[in-house]
Amino acid sequence: MSELLSIAHLCDAMELLAPLDGAESWDRVGLHVGRRSDALSGPVLLTIDLTERVMAEAVGMGASAVVAYHPPIWNKLERLTDETVTERIVYQAVKGGIAIYSPHTALDACEGGITDWLCEGIAGFSHDQGVTADVRALRPQPDADPNQAMKVVTFVPADAAGQLRGALATAGAGRIGEYTVCSFASAGVGTFLGGDGTNPAVGEAGKLETVEEVRLEMVCSERALALAIETLRQFHPYEEPAIDVYQLVPTRKRAQGAGRRLVLDQPATLADIGTKLKAFLGRSRIKLAHAGRSDRAVRSVAVVPGAGAELLPVAVREGAEVFITGEMKHHEILAALHEGVGVVLAGHTNTERGFLPRLAEHLRGRMAGVEVKVSEMDRDPVEVLKD
Repeated sequence: MSELLSIAHLCDAMELLAPLDGAESWDRVGLHVGRRSDALSGPVLLTIDLTERVMAEAVGMGASAVVAYHPPIWNKLERLTDETVTERIVYQAVKGGIAIYSPHTALDACEGGITDWLCEGIAGFSHDQGVTADVRALRPQPDADPNQAMKVVTFVPADAAGQLRGALATAGAGRIGEYTVCSFASAGVGTFLGGDGTNPAVGEAGKLETVEEVRLEMVCSERALALAIETLRQFHPYEEPAIDVYQLVPTRKRAQGAGRRLVLDQPATLADIGTKLKAFLGRSRIKLAHAGRSDRAVRSVAVVPGAGAELLPVAVREGAEVFITGEMKHHEILAALHEGVGVVLAGHTNTERGFLPRLAEHLRGRMAGVEVKVSEMDRDPVEVLKD
């Protein structure tokens, strides 16, 4: 009998798709309940909301873990009784040995996650093709390499540059990905005038000196900065070396981050977009708010699953003509219309729940032998009365 996979394998499979560093800073993502070393001895159940009905479903099928998109534990728990819904759900999970994992905004931000899936419905492409139109994150995710948080710059005679470069590398500077001893050097001319009591390595005190020097630049982590500066002073031939330290701005991941800006290949009206989205989500109704004439054709569309009004100012700044999300408050809709941006509302969890079958495919592909199910009890709590 093959060895059972563990909760750690589930966490790894989830984070391969949706790295947790892509989540919003305010979010509660990751493993909420359970031990990473526990075995996945039963099915993994996927849900948007971990309600009591869904937890009963998990207990009934002998699930070993639940992946709940919305974090079930938001505020700190001071006790674990049956007095509140959250306490009852968590208690049942602990009692039944059921782990709980939540990806939330990490699953929104990642490439191939919920937001990209929603863009497929708007652009009209299939899963196999993906979205071939111009798609990028509304708020691109920082691509911060801790080894490149700072840059140390100094000016040194050319014949001493090699030794100084090597010394800085041993102190942790000059690391870029899998490469070490990375630096850049450019030639120039330095001048200095040593005062009384100085002992310049080149020239004489009290005399203006002109020296052929090399500007030596190396990236460095913030953690290693103090050691790098100490090492630089130790190995630099000058009594008082010139040292510049720059804090570097992280690069950005164009395809990852909050929301998406989608440029349609062909212009479409708000009604056309709403109709296509309604069919994609399998919903009976979609809400539209026109900004101007109803027959106006647009190409630039902002997409944010769930409740995305926070990104409306970003969408406006990026030139979006339509803002598509799950839900918005009345005054938020008016704010969009005031900016000339039409609105399409598909319902909060309606813009999320349809992704669960695709998430199940991903997990099955990464955890062979583990049964992955999509909850049958998870549903939109809001019912729409039909005509």
